[in-house]
Amino acid sequence: MKLRTQVLLLQSAVVAVALGIGFTVFATTTEDRVTDEHGQRALSIARSVSADPTVRNEVARYSAADDGVVSPDNPELASGAVQQAAEAVRTATGALFVVVTDDQGLRLAHPDPEQLGRRVSTDPTEALAGREVVTSESGTLGDSVRAKVPVGDSVSGRVVGEVSVGIATDRVRADLRSDLADAALIALAALGCGAAGSLLLANRWKRLTLGLEPEQLTELVREQEVVLHGISDGVVGTDARGIVTVVNAEARRLLDLDDRIGHRVGLDDGIGHSVDLDDGIGHSVDTLGMTPRLLDVLRAADGIPVAATTGDRVVVAVSRRVVRDGRDLGTVMSVRDRTDIETLTRELDAVKAMSTALRAQRHEFANRLHLLDGLLRRGHAEQALEYIEQILGSGPLGEQLDGIDAITDPYLHAFLVAKAAHAREQGVALVLGENTWVHATVRAPVDVTTVLGNLLDNAIEAARTSGRTPAEVEVELMEAGVDLHVSVADTGDGVDPALPDVFVEGATTRSDPTVPGGRGMGLALARRIARLHGGDVVLADRGGQRTPENPTGGAVFLATLPGMLDERDRGWAERI
Repeated sequence: MKLRTQVLLLQSAVVAVALGIGFTVFATTTEDRVTDEHGQRALSIARSVSADPTVRNEVARYSAADDGVVSPDNPELASGAVQQAAEAVRTATGALFVVVTDDQGLRLAHPDPEQLGRRVSTDPTEALAGREVVTSESGTLGDSVRAKVPVGDSVSGRVVGEVSVGIATDRVRADLRSDLADAALIALAALGCGAAGSLLLANRWKRLTLGLEPEQLTELVREQEVVLHGISDGVVGTDARGIVTVVNAEARRLLDLDDRIGHRVGLDDGIGHSVDLDDGIGHSVDTLGMTPRLLDVLRAADGIPVAATTGDRVVVAVSRRVVRDGRDLGTVMSVRDRTDIETLTRELDAVKAMSTALRAQRHEFANRLHLLDGLLRRGHAEQALEYIEQILGSGPLGEQLDGIDAITDPYLHAFLVAKAAHAREQGVALVLGENTWVHATVRAPVDVTTVLGNLLDNAIEAARTSGRTPAEVEVELMEAGVDLHVSVADTGDGVDPALPDVFVEGATTRSDPTVPGGRGMGLALARRIARLHGGDVVLADRGGQRTPENPTGGAVFLATLPGMLDERDRGWAERI
């Protein structure tokens, strides 16, 4: 049996039992109440009759008369004032009987004239003793609820008789049945409302659970947790209101969320494995502590992968909205770690820089050897010797980048030569600042070339697209103990005023669909790497026009990389 059917039947049964108990209690209390109401009514009638002056005087007269006056043979009783008054009251009130007796219990008034002068069938002692009585008894006219009230002498106040008023039990029962019938109708209406409410609740349960039964939901949760916490991608899910519903272990690791949301509790998945659930689930996604860029990706839910940085990692995030049967179930964002790929890319860039430099050297040496070969073959030995002396003085790379000998680290040396060649291909001249001096070995060449490469790439692009001549990028590297300081300036148009913060992830004026995750990551990544080492990357001058402080007229970026140089190794050039 389906759960919603069980809920419907159970709630209907509960409502029926509650109504049954309530109806039983109501019936019991109603019977006592109706009986008491009719008794009080009989008492009120009896009091009014006993207070009638005519009745009081006549009863006192009969009570004081000689014995034998009140007897069945006395025709005066049937036409007497007491009988007429009692019958008038009985007719007016609809009572079963109104009986008046003297102090001996002999009837002075009765609905049946044949009973006049006879002793009453029920005990009149209590009333004749001066006490009012309400009781249910059976007399000559049948069962009734009756009230007995003493009749006092209007002069002396002595009890001279009683008045007994009865209301038929059948009438009491008729009123009781009427009340119970009304109550039964109300109970049935309440039962119908309860059943309708249970049905609505069952239907709502069906909608909320998408028609799944509890066993299916349990298995679904277990499978979801096993899958979500077993995949290599991070997953963050929210409902349509932005409340977190899913955060798997990989998302915690990639987004550094372990210290921001609640602790974890274990759940057995039913097959001997432990599944982790988070009791912090249910908070707004804004409380997770994700970066603004990741929050924007989650809210956009456009299915477009976007690169972002978090901590010391580079991730690619993509989010999509989940809709089932036309109902918005929320958003799911998957996060994939690209840190290793970025690290390999940076290392590959460094290797490519070395390769480019070596290829440039190979071409340079090949060209020079061809020239020497030609001179020697033609017997121009003196010219060949002069040419050899000339190239030994300038060095193999001297003509490629002036001042490069001021940098002895092989990574920086080769990297800058490669960037100079790349810049020349773009029609941009890369020059070294006059204060450039680095004669120590770089400890983390990949991080240094990543920061320097991003700054140079942006500067070369700005100089190339500005239209200014000459298109030039000036880079200056200076060592200060173990710290490395970098300055990059260009002849471009400066930083666009529409970008208030160029270090925000995604901040760019260019779009390139071939770049996974989009552009706008270079400066943010460079600053993050610098800050991880205790340094920083700042925009010293937004540029836009040439000034004495900024002769190139473009943007000027400064990078500080503490602890990046090793003073114990003063460079490969000094060792040779």
